[in-house]
Amino acid sequence: MIVDAHCHVWPDHIAAKVLAGRPADLDPVHDGTIAGLRRTMDAAGVDHAMCLGVANVARTVERTNEFIGSLDRSRFTPFGTVHPDLPAEVNLKSLRDHGIRGVKLHPMFQDLSFADPRVLELLAALAGEGITVIAHVGEAGEGAGDKAAPRHVRAALDQIPDLTLITCHFGGYHRLDEAEEFLVGSRAILETSWPPRLADLDAARLRRIIDRHGADRVVFGSDWPMADPAAEIAAVRALGLDPAAEQAILGNNLARLLGLDRHDPL
Repeated sequence: MIVDAHCHVWPDHIAAKVLAGRPADLDPVHDGTIAGLRRTMDAAGVDHAMCLGVANVARTVERTNEFIGSLDRSRFTPFGTVHPDLPAEVNLKSLRDHGIRGVKLHPMFQDLSFADPRVLELLAALAGEGITVIAHVGEAGEGAGDKAAPRHVRAALDQIPDLTLITCHFGGYHRLDEAEEFLVGSRAILETSWPPRLADLDAARLRRIIDRHGADRVVFGSDWPMADPAAEIAAVRALGLDPAAEQAILGNNLARLLGLDRHDPL
């Protein structure tokens, strides 16, 4: 089984507009729609995907969760959105109302910092509900400073011991040295996406990171539609991991986390 932890989707009528506003150095290779994701998954051999919703501002939290929560659960696991400008209970109610058990945080688009006490309070509330969080970690765009810095994410993990946190981009997009210092070897779950191509990273370095962190705490992610899952799967396979570790990363670890091997998936 191959499971993709990192797929951004939008309603058909706004997908093209949203993607037109992506960073200039990240050109989408797919269209951002649910139908487009299905086609891509079928072509790449991806069995299941986490679909991520991100509300840039508080007023769009509810409608984002309504859309994400409506997806076909046989193929997709919805990861909804929260915003620190809303009270924790309002965020939690929106997730409950739409049956969502996972959340995506994105400092780049939500203008939030992992050092902000409001974000830490929100993370603690999510952890208290058993809600898994996946977060962009590392560089967060021009002028963002340290909002998504690996050291702040590590501090959040230390402060909230029951938080289940998937850290995108091996825990440090374009800040891999910091990720190795603060997150590799921690209880964070590392995710493999590195748009536009994971193959741009040194394979020997990635093998060392995986060996140190433990392949059982690494999950595959493509960052669709900014990267192509087939190419990213090939890049993971090209690392030369042993077969058990490779399959754990490509699907088994995430299937276990999401409960895809049970009757009560996340």
